[in-house]
Amino acid sequence: MKIRRALLSVSDKTGLVELARGLAAHGVELLSTGGTAAALREAGLAVKDVAEHTGFPEMLDGRVKTLHPLVHGGLLFRRDLPEHVRQAGAHGIAPIDLVAVNLYPFEQSVARPGVTREEAIENIDIGGPSMLRSAAKNHAAVTVACDPADYADVLREMDANGGATTPATRERLARKVFALTSRYDRAIAAYLGGSDGSFECAESLAMTLRYGENPHQKGELYGDLSAHLEQLHGKELSYNNLLDITAAVDLIGEFDEPTVAILKHTNPCGVGSDATLIGAWDKAFATDRQAPFGGIIICNRPLDQPLAAAIAEIFSEVIIAPDFSAASLEILRKKKNLRLMRLKGRPRPASRDVRSVLGGLLVQDHDADCGHVSDGKCVTKRTPAPDEIRALEFGWKVVKHVKSNAIVFAGPDRTLGIGAGQMSRVDSVRIAVWKAGEAGLSLAGSAVASDAFFPFPDGLVAAAEAGATAAVQPGGSVRDADVIAAADERGMAMVFTGKRHFRH
Repeated sequence: MKIRRALLSVSDKTGLVELARGLAAHGVELLSTGGTAAALREAGLAVKDVAEHTGFPEMLDGRVKTLHPLVHGGLLFRRDLPEHVRQAGAHGIAPIDLVAVNLYPFEQSVARPGVTREEAIENIDIGGPSMLRSAAKNHAAVTVACDPADYADVLREMDANGGATTPATRERLARKVFALTSRYDRAIAAYLGGSDGSFECAESLAMTLRYGENPHQKGELYGDLSAHLEQLHGKELSYNNLLDITAAVDLIGEFDEPTVAILKHTNPCGVGSDATLIGAWDKAFATDRQAPFGGIIICNRPLDQPLAAAIAEIFSEVIIAPDFSAASLEILRKKKNLRLMRLKGRPRPASRDVRSVLGGLLVQDHDADCGHVSDGKCVTKRTPAPDEIRALEFGWKVVKHVKSNAIVFAGPDRTLGIGAGQMSRVDSVRIAVWKAGEAGLSLAGSAVASDAFFPFPDGLVAAAEAGATAAVQPGGSVRDADVIAAADERGMAMVFTGKRHFRH
């Protein structure tokens, strides 16, 4: 797969001359057009015009110059198929082994004040995307570079491989092409479409929902929910159901032992682990007997008859499990609207989170790494006892899934009190303590987990006064020393993990 002929046609000429010199050093014939060819000749490089290669002149003010069988045939014919090779030879089609193309700057053009519609239309690139897509489709043989940042990698590979690139690199570069052309086309569609209320997404439309978060809002689901969940019973899923299901699946993935979690508005309101699911349910439900009304229940073992009978006593929206016994289905299917969802395989959250914001989208890595309390640093005079370590680990797994500011009081196998989403961390502590009191649960000897540092000692002091004897938090406050001193004064053990788990 040695590169012998390359076509270079770029708007952004960053790194162009260096790329061309590197290719020429490998004896590669350079084809080019317009301003790119002029820039290369000015640098002293030998260049063959595409018009000379095709025998067809540029025309229509440059709208047609690379749209020719000798260009696209040279990119697309398969070198491993004798019939393709025969046809290429019969029509005088020479292989083009590398394409370096970037596109007319459409988005920058339409962003200029006063740009006319005619100017915008003229900045829609046709030949560039066509060459990129042809080269990317045939990446088994053709190297395609749409980003100047990749030029150096291409040359390094050619130096290391006798003038060739590796299949892995060609595939990676092809992926970048299809991502680029997809974004480019969406930008054009957005400009032409104006604000007609339509929505374009790279994922396919999976279903139109009855409505969005509220009845006056339109709602749609994109992607492939069926790859992860199978609905066994109940009415169609709602927008809010899908948010809650996602939060529930993300949470249950933290646990290996038999566990039941109850969620409401994406927040855990009770989590329990036990040798049996009914035992786990009793612990989870005991945390808060009011909030689960209309909530989401998830377990990480096949749902059995005892758990089904217990769940049937309250109103729930959705129940999720890796499977359902026949007896449990018989019980739960009596509730006409209850949605029963079978989770396919161990939950694997998306690798990236995407949220809409003013003017665009926010994208981040998913917060997948919970870490272990035992890997953290004990910062107090007293180290946590084994039961406290287990309670800290349990609380740390759960608090990551509670909206900030988040506080969780926990025992070794259950939640005892949860405070979520308050503007002040000490208020989250107070709510968690109040919820435990409402549930009749003692916090004596409990562990308290905080998703972010205690900015002042007051939150930790309130937790200690409620009965907590150990705490886990990321640390990192300018007042860490004051918080540590408050813990030492009360004989508490405290671990800093160094990892924050904000959830907004």
